[in-house]
Amino acid sequence: MQDVQDDLLARAKAWLAEDPDADTRAELARLIDAEDHAELTARFSGTLQFGTAGLRGELGAGPMRMNRSVVIRAAAGLAAYLKKQGRHDGLVVIGYDARHKSADFARDTAAVMTGAGLRAAVLPRPLPTPVLAFAIRHLGAVAGVEVTASHNPPRDNGYKVYLGDGSQIVPPADADIAAEIDAVRTLHDVPRPDTGWQTLDDAVLDAYLTRTDAVLAPGSPRTARTVYTAMHGVGKDTLLTAFARAGFPRPTLVTEQADPDPDFPTVAFPNPEEPGAMDLAFAKARETAPDLIIANDPDADRLAVAVPDAAEATGWRMLRGDEVGALLATHLVTRGAHGTFAESIVSSSLLARIAAKANLTHVETLTGFKWIARVENIRYGYEEALGYCVDPEGVRDKDGITAALLITELASTLKQADRTLLDLLDDIAVEHGLHATDQLSVRVEDLSLIAAAMNRLREQPPATLAGLPVTTAEDLTRGTDTLPPTDGLRYTLDGARVIVRPSGTEPKLKCYLEVVVPVAEHAGLPAARAKAADLLTALKRDLSTAAGI
Repeated sequence: MQDVQDDLLARAKAWLAEDPDADTRAELARLIDAEDHAELTARFSGTLQFGTAGLRGELGAGPMRMNRSVVIRAAAGLAAYLKKQGRHDGLVVIGYDARHKSADFARDTAAVMTGAGLRAAVLPRPLPTPVLAFAIRHLGAVAGVEVTASHNPPRDNGYKVYLGDGSQIVPPADADIAAEIDAVRTLHDVPRPDTGWQTLDDAVLDAYLTRTDAVLAPGSPRTARTVYTAMHGVGKDTLLTAFARAGFPRPTLVTEQADPDPDFPTVAFPNPEEPGAMDLAFAKARETAPDLIIANDPDADRLAVAVPDAAEATGWRMLRGDEVGALLATHLVTRGAHGTFAESIVSSSLLARIAAKANLTHVETLTGFKWIARVENIRYGYEEALGYCVDPEGVRDKDGITAALLITELASTLKQADRTLLDLLDDIAVEHGLHATDQLSVRVEDLSLIAAAMNRLREQPPATLAGLPVTTAEDLTRGTDTLPPTDGLRYTLDGARVIVRPSGTEPKLKCYLEVVVPVAEHAGLPAARAKAADLLTALKRDLSTAAGI
C-alpha cells in the first residue's frame, strides 16, 4: 500500500512540476501537502479520454480533469495528426464560450498550433459554436476547435474538434488524434510561443450573419413575438442581431439569464430540457404574452421552443425536440426543399414519413451531428436533443441561431393565417399518425451501473414491453446494413420503438421511446393522445424493470 501511495504522490508531483496554470498548481499542491490519497487517486487513476466528442470533464488539476495541461496535450496531438495528414501550414480556427478557463484553453491551443508550424486564428470573443463551425469552411481552415462544455454543469469544460469539412471528427480520426495525444510525454516538448497567431475581427461574424439571411424565404411574414433566454450563455448578441437583420420584432429577454455567466446562477443544469431551467422564461412570457418562447443552450448550438397552452399549469408547453424537428421539416417541405432529410436513430420516425410524402430521400445515422452533417446531399438534419441543421451549406452542425430564425418564420406564417404551431402539429398527426416520443434518462454517479444495465438487457432481452411483443431486438454493437457499430440496443414493437444507449457526453443511461398511434383508428386526436400517453407510461415502467434501473 505504501508503494502505491508513494507512486501516486510521485506522479502528482511530476504533473505539478510542469503545470502552467497557477490555479491548478495551487489546487494540486494543497492535495499533495494534505496527502489526500482518495482525491489524488480520482485525478490520477487514468487520463481523460479523447474521442468523437473530443474532451469533456470537470475542471481541476490532474490528467482526469479538464485543465491547461490536458488541453495543451490535446492541441499537440491534433497538430501532430494534421501534419501527418500533410496539413503542415494549414489554418486552425479556434472558438470558445464563456465558461471558466475557456479563453485560456483557446489561447493555449493557438500557441500550440503556432509552435507546431500551423497557422492559428482565434475568434474575437466568446461566440456561439455555430460561428466556429461556419468559420472553418468560410476561411478554408484545415481544422477547428471549439472550447465548450455546451449544456453541462458549471464545473465542466470541453474541447470539440472539427476537421476542414466543417464537421466534427468521426472514427478513425478520433483514435488517430488520441494516439498522437498519448505520444506527448512532457509539456516541455511542446513549443508554445507567446505570439504568432491571429485574433480575428468581426468580419467572420458578419459573414455568418449574412449567411443567416439566406435561411428565410424572401418576403415571408416576420411578425411573431418571442421571449428569449440565452441560459447564461453566449447566444444573446448574435441572436438579437440576426433577428434585427431579418426584421422580426426584437425578442423580449429573460434578463436574469441574458448575459454570459460561467456559474449559471439561476439553473441547476444550464440545459433547456432540465426541469426548472425554463421557469424564468415562462414567467416572462406570462408578463408579455408572446407567440412563442425560444431558448438556446449556453453555446447556442441547440434550440428549445415553448408555445402557449392553457392546459399547462405554467400556461406554456415545451415542445419536444422531435416536435420541433417535424415542424421545421414540414415548413421546409412547404417552401419546396430539395435534397436529403437526415436524423439520428434516436429521433422520431415521423421525419421519414414527412420525407416520403414529399418524395425526398431520408437517411438515419448514429447519434450526433458528427454523423448527421456528413450525409450526402443533406438539406435538413435534426436530433431529438434540440439540435437542428437548417442551413448545411453554411453550418454543417447543429445551429440554434438559424433554427430560431426558421421556427419564428413558421410561427409568423401561421399567425398570419390565425393559426399556431400546435395547430400545425395536429395537422401533421392527422396526416401521418400521432408520433409520440418520450425519454427515460437515468443519471448515475457510478458508471458501472450503466454497463450493468446494458449487460442485463443483452443477456435477458425483454419479450414484451407495454403489452406489445418485441418483434425485433438489435444489438447495435454489431452494426446494421446501414449503420456502423455503436453501443446501443434497439427494440422494434408493433407500433412502437425503443432505443437504449449510454450518453456520449454525460454519466447517463438514455432510453428513447416512440409510439405511433393512427388518429383515425382512435376517433380523433384526444383519444389518440390518451392512448399514446398510456403506452409511453407502460414502456417506461417495463423498460425500467427489464434494465434494473
